[in-house]
Amino acid sequence: MHQTSSRLLRMTDDDRPFTKDFKDLFSTLVVSLLPLSAHRVRLTKVEHTFLSEDAINNLGSLKFSQSNRMPDPKDPTRIVTTTTTTTFSMARDMARAICQRFLDARFIESADGRLQQVYSPKGSVWQLTPKGITILDRFCARNGIQQKHVQELVGNSATQLVILERNTSTDKLVTDRGTIEVIFRRFVGTQGFNIKPNISSADSDSLNEYRDGVTGVKMASERKVNGKIFKDTFTGKAACDWLMDCCTTVDRREPIEVATLFVAYDLIETIVQDRAYMAQNPSATQFQPTKHAIYQLSTKGKEVINGSGSRGRSSDSEAVPQTRNVIARDSNTQRLDKILSDPALRLLFRENLRETHCEENLSFYVDVEEFVEACRYAVRAAQKNPSSSAMDGVKEIMAQAYGIYNAFLAPGSPCELNIDHQLRNNLAMRMTKAVGQDSAMIDTLKEVTTLFEEAQNAVFKLMASDSVPKFLRSPKYESTLRHYDFDSILPGRAPERSLSRSNRS
Repeated sequence: MHQTSSRLLRMTDDDRPFTKDFKDLFSTLVVSLLPLSAHRVRLTKVEHTFLSEDAINNLGSLKFSQSNRMPDPKDPTRIVTTTTTTTFSMARDMARAICQRFLDARFIESADGRLQQVYSPKGSVWQLTPKGITILDRFCARNGIQQKHVQELVGNSATQLVILERNTSTDKLVTDRGTIEVIFRRFVGTQGFNIKPNISSADSDSLNEYRDGVTGVKMASERKVNGKIFKDTFTGKAACDWLMDCCTTVDRREPIEVATLFVAYDLIETIVQDRAYMAQNPSATQFQPTKHAIYQLSTKGKEVINGSGSRGRSSDSEAVPQTRNVIARDSNTQRLDKILSDPALRLLFRENLRETHCEENLSFYVDVEEFVEACRYAVRAAQKNPSSSAMDGVKEIMAQAYGIYNAFLAPGSPCELNIDHQLRNNLAMRMTKAVGQDSAMIDTLKEVTTLFEEAQNAVFKLMASDSVPKFLRSPKYESTLRHYDFDSILPGRAPERSLSRSNRS
């Protein structure tokens, strides 16, 4: 069976591609068509590089196919192959603009070691950054891609990115105070409870400062300003460089937004403002992303790093998963509800799941949440107006369903989940059934949605019983979790402050 869909880049209100589509497009380019080979740069051959024109030409018509072979549930001797093909297409000017966005997002960089901000259309040689390699690695792991040139590239370098959460409807960053404080701890470079500043040549333009994603922002041990000595200072430019290199930010405006909140939440304080920048950007009164603006950690920021600062309340406007009403309530399911309803806790929980090699559980849970919402919208639109464009939306949702199934639920899938055998068999039977007319496709989607939700409930219970206790016992997160009310779950420690539950946007 073959399922095809045409993929259009969804655009946000501020005229940029949705982050998930943007990252998928980048990874598809690298995996599908873009030749990564050795190119000569200043008399030296640099491996795993590509030319400007190669990327622009290949973006004109991209195809990404996934095939999954499995025994037919009704006849184990028969092998059923399902293939989904997603295509991207764009004009040449659009392709050039997308390449510029790849550069702005720090997915790619010039292979000559120089900081380059403009994607030159001819002759330039480019390579993936550690951030770009990590984005590619996560895409390949999810889709079971094992191409040799991709494996070699991923084996060379990757970074521990901070996976930022976004509002599924607007694609805006989740920026409640708790989440900003989690980002801030990584920004300073703390893995435990002590401040370990990255003392380096703080004003350099080196491209190699944040290659591992763990090192904090570049700081000067001492800096003399107006006759006074300040310790552990950093520039606005260094702050934005870290937030762009070490987080899943994709637009130059996003690190400025986060750093501005560092100031607004009194985590950092200004030593010197860049008045020239402020004159050109009158709204930039709190933070200026330049070499001439100097900042340091505030007393409040140091308290947050050391685990003694109180936490802000969650935003009331961010999306949260619905409570699993079909699951019997017990302490761990209630705790998981609390974790999933708080953006900062979700960010930490995902990090912990990644460390314990079971991040796929949360990824599946979130993917199904988004799929169900998109599916219901597409089905309603098609039933109300069964035009070709509406049915194209249904076909794209069906391709998304196969993507989730092949990644998490098919036998031998790259992120195979631990679910009940009968449920897995029911899913296989449904997914291997050929899709005929459009009306049959809508009925299929409804059935698939029901089965996905059953699997989602099973994964919820697994996370609650296994992952939540490990997360709450982890010494790494103790100083943060002590400020949340988990019904006194931390041994010997009474809750100090509870956070309000967010509402679904």
